[in-house]
Amino acid sequence: MMHHSHGKHSKGKVSYLESPERRKEFSPEQLLNMIPLKETDSMLDFGAGTGYLSIPAAKRIMGNVYALDIDAAMLEIINEKALEEQVTNIVPVLGSMEALPLADGSIDIIIASLVLHEIQPIAPLLQQMKNVLKKEGYLICLELEPKISSGNAPRITLEGMEREMNEAGFKVEGKFFPAESLYMLVAKKVG
Repeated sequence: MMHHSHGKHSKGKVSYLESPERRKEFSPEQLLNMIPLKETDSMLDFGAGTGYLSIPAAKRIMGNVYALDIDAAMLEIINEKALEEQVTNIVPVLGSMEALPLADGSIDIIIASLVLHEIQPIAPLLQQMKNVLKKEGYLICLELEPKISSGNAPRITLEGMEREMNEAGFKVEGKFFPAESLYMLVAKKVG
């Protein structure tokens, strides 16, 4: 369990990220079953949060799972969980969302779950993701479809995201709707 409190904001976020409702609606295992993840792959969990996806993914692959987040407190949680669950192939990466601190052509698969809508403009980041991916690597994007009436947080529609991905040199090979108002795009790096 946590040994120190990280202020209210982080805690609220953590309880949502870990909530049983979220797991019931759409488990990390379900997600990992839907993507072209091979045992030998290395993966980047972009905006890893509490390791909701990083930990289950690390158990499935022999390559490294790079858990990238801008919040060091989140990476501490991931480290603690990895120790607890004896997962040794997670590499926590403290990094800004705009500059990926990874070598070009080093990653097979990137998962960006509920994070890309926060990045404006998104094109430079998608370009970087493409560079970091190996030839024919995959970018998996999970986002909430915006409600027409929502005047709050910026969200990006499935069509908008697909357009951005096409422009950045990805080809969307799969579209899934794993839960209500949630969409997932599986995009392959082309060229």
